[in-house]
Amino acid sequence: MKEISAKEVQTVLEQGRSLNLIDVREVDEVEAGHIPGILHIPLGLLEFRMNELNKNETYIIVCRSGARSGRATHFLESQGFDVTNMVGGMLAWEGEVK
Repeated sequence: MKEISAKEVQTVLEQGRSLNLIDVREVDEVEAGHIPGILHIPLGLLEFRMNELNKNETYIIVCRSGARSGRATHFLESQGFDVTNMVGGMLAWEGEVK
């Protein structure tokens, strides 16, 4: 499983480059604060909504601590997607939050 740190994600975004970020936390967690520009797909709905994703794109998966996003990354990887887990999740995030 590919991994990226929250700091690396923050650096890329601060350079003005775009990333495809998928936040797999629950609705209340995302409403409490999320990285701007994320696509929100709760982990429990991922298998039903993966048709919204493009296998030609690269995605970074985000959750609170990195555990749920790790599960989501493994699942999407097994379905043929190019995905990377953001290690440490939002607990490690020091960038902008909406």
